[in-house]
Amino acid sequence: MMLLLLHIALFLVPDVVLCLNPDGLSLLALKSAIETDPTGILDSWSESDPTPCHWHGVVCTRNRVTDLLLPNKRLTGYIPSELGHLDSLKRLSLSNNNFSKPIPAHLFNAAALITLDLSHNSLVGSVPAQIGALKALKHLDLSSNFLNGSLPESLAELPFLAGTLNLSYNNFSGEVPASYGRIPVLVSLDLRHNNLTGKVPQVGSLANQGPTAFSGNPSLCGFPLDIPCPEAQNPNSSKSGGQDVQKPVDPDPSLVSGAEERENRSGGSVTVPIISGVSVVIGAVSVSVWLFRVRSRAKEGKTGKEKVVKEVAEVVVVEEGEGQNGKFVVLDEGFGLDLEDLLRASAYVVGKSRSGITYRVVAGSGGKGPGAAPSVVAVRRLSEGDATWRLKEFEAEVEAIGKVVHPNIVRLRAYYYASDEKLLVTDFIRNGSLYNALHGGPSNSLPPLPWTARLKIAQGTARGLMYIHEHSTRKYVHGNIKSTKILLNDDLQPYISGFGLARLMLGTSKFTTSASRRQNSNESIVASGLVVPTSSTIYLAPEARISRSKFTQKCDVYSFGIVLLEILTGRLPDEGLENGGKGLESLVRKTFRDERPLSEIIDPVLLQEVYAKKQVVEAFHIALNCTELDPELRPRMKTVSESLDRLKLQC
Repeated sequence: MMLLLLHIALFLVPDVVLCLNPDGLSLLALKSAIETDPTGILDSWSESDPTPCHWHGVVCTRNRVTDLLLPNKRLTGYIPSELGHLDSLKRLSLSNNNFSKPIPAHLFNAAALITLDLSHNSLVGSVPAQIGALKALKHLDLSSNFLNGSLPESLAELPFLAGTLNLSYNNFSGEVPASYGRIPVLVSLDLRHNNLTGKVPQVGSLANQGPTAFSGNPSLCGFPLDIPCPEAQNPNSSKSGGQDVQKPVDPDPSLVSGAEERENRSGGSVTVPIISGVSVVIGAVSVSVWLFRVRSRAKEGKTGKEKVVKEVAEVVVVEEGEGQNGKFVVLDEGFGLDLEDLLRASAYVVGKSRSGITYRVVAGSGGKGPGAAPSVVAVRRLSEGDATWRLKEFEAEVEAIGKVVHPNIVRLRAYYYASDEKLLVTDFIRNGSLYNALHGGPSNSLPPLPWTARLKIAQGTARGLMYIHEHSTRKYVHGNIKSTKILLNDDLQPYISGFGLARLMLGTSKFTTSASRRQNSNESIVASGLVVPTSSTIYLAPEARISRSKFTQKCDVYSFGIVLLEILTGRLPDEGLENGGKGLESLVRKTFRDERPLSEIIDPVLLQEVYAKKQVVEAFHIALNCTELDPELRPRMKTVSESLDRLKLQC
């Protein structure tokens, strides 16, 4: 009898397997390659299902697998080449497991991949050159494995690489390819802790990297590392005799020229130049004399009983006989750093954008007393853009930014102005951005965000943006709301960053008359009617994508709606664009219009939180209202904030 049943089972199995579509069969190959599955995440993967679209960790669009997300599942096994047959796969995350053996070259036949995260496994061997076939790839994380061989040069040919390129904590060897200089400067490059050798090429975007991108490679040398290359040693250094022309007259600042500092500094953190001509000068002009005059003066402006104290530092830098004045202004009397503290501090590149480079600056002491803890701030070095600011105009603009103080807005603490250098000093928010929390990144150590955290982030962001809109009768706008501009602290409290940068990059002289500037100099910041340059970013409202169009508060509302959809779906906002789609907003709107299951678009992490389903659906409707094509149909941010705050009453 048992033998008869076995024959019947074997006869029926082929018909059962044939019910499953090709994507499902490819995923079953992965299940077969898994030796241990302690959490049972793959128990729902059944060959008797017609599609894999309801399996744990799998997301589909139109019955095609687009996302395979199995991070932190303690899976043991290897990655089968059959996953390369998933030609609609956009996101693959197998991070924080124990996959071993080499990465199969056929995996890269999945040419639609946008995000590939295989970090924190036990993968070995070299990275196949076929990885260059992933032309849609934006984010790649292969960190914390046992990969070896040379760095794959084909990565430099990926046209859409835009977020993360993390190859750290492996066994890669050889030199850093000069072709990596073609990698866009906005990409977060991480080559730490490998066995790389030779000199860091000073070409393209590589010349703008901070030291942390290359640290932990003992045989790697050259700027920005604290390891001089043998050929870079100055053979004439002993010929200078008693002359010391490149040392400052006043020994207190203890600053030297850029070349001398890079070659002679021993130990300690690497200081990245912040103020050109004031801090370390990269590569060129020798600074003969540094003269610092710092004086403090209190200016009392009465707003009720509030006292405003400004500390002004005047810096004179003598370069080959020519003088240049700079001005450092502290806007917050509780801010304990002066310009000299910033000049002495260690700085690390944490972000780059069209508006400039942002540094994490660690000053030696956060207070004046002995034993005070180090103070950490963010310093944004503004690029010139289209702006042509005069001192008084810049002061008025920046001090207007400084008056916008809210618990969900990154606070401006100080600024520096010189004709060729402008800095903004703000609080440093240490837990990374919402973008990294949702999509991963080299600095992201957060587990997947639960619904309570996402709702808290959405509510706080809405309150901050509402405050920007309601703070002044001038109807301020942010102008660049996106998930990378929303920073998170240790408690996942959100902070909107970048307020006022759009205006500072444009300047006032090209868009307002001098008379109107004088009339509104104290409130000229990013007001309704701001003219923005052409941009194709997916966060921009449709009406703002028209060349030379005007940016309004309703444009901010649209951008916030896209961020809210990002929070709810866990997907990139430009998803679908590469296949002729219209992005995330269009995908979500079509899903609701066609009355398709919510499981097709919601972040898989949220599917298990059944209690939150009503809140999630309500949040989707709020997001869709924010992203209406007609700006007149979009609600004000005050209404949006109140609607999100009401969701907590339904818990």
